[in-house]
This record gives sequence, structure tokens and C-alpha cells, in this order.
Amino acid sequence: MTKRVLVIDDEEDIRAIVQAALEELAGWQTFGATSGTEGLQLVQGKAIDVILLDISLPDMDGFEIYEKLQNHPATQAIPVIVLTSKVLARDRARFAALQVTGLITKPFNPLTLAQQIAALLNWSL
Repeated sequence: MTKRVLVIDDEEDIRAIVQAALEELAGWQTFGATSGTEGLQLVQGKAIDVILLDISLPDMDGFEIYEKLQNHPATQAIPVIVLTSKVLARDRARFAALQVTGLITKPFNPLTLAQQIAALLNWSL
């Protein structure tokens, strides 16, 4: 069955690259959201297998979005992988405390992105 990935990132170029890489190289279906609010609305209406979440977003940060996902029974089991350039030591500690599934830093290699995600989730490609 095709994996369904929600990409929450306000940078249009990043979203486009991630979506193209995952669709073309892994055959996964992707959905893009430009804000936390849009991402939370999208995830309610679709069966999502994983969320790629940026931390720096215009309306609420990724930490707030993650908290909202965890507080909702319909979304708390969806794995979240942080996809961000924000990787200060204190942020890494905060990601670990949140128990996100993984962390992928920007810049990333589009050619290996699907492999990185699959490895974090124990998916086969």
C-alpha cells in the first residue's frame, strides 16, 4: 500500500522538493501544508502514515503543532519526523523529550530523503 506523507513547511521550495523526491523516488503520496493550522486541518481528513514537520512556522511553531497532535486521539499515533534547520543543542534535547520519531536536518539530500524516512520508520522501499 502506498505511504501517505504530510509535509508541514511554510517554505514553498522545500515543500516542493520534499514532495517531488518522495513521490518520484519512493512512489509515496504526499500532501503539503503551509502552516500549522493547515496541517492540523489536513491530518484530520486524511489517513496519514507520517508527518514531516518544520519547527519554524508562521502561525504556531512545530512544538505547538506536535503537542496538539499528541492531545488528539485521532492523530496521536501518527509518527512525526522533524525536518528543520533549527538544530541547536537545546532544541535537540527538546526534540528528544517530545519523543518524535526522528530528526532530519536541512539542508537534506533529496535523493536519500525517502531512505532516511524509511529507516526511521522501519519501512521497506
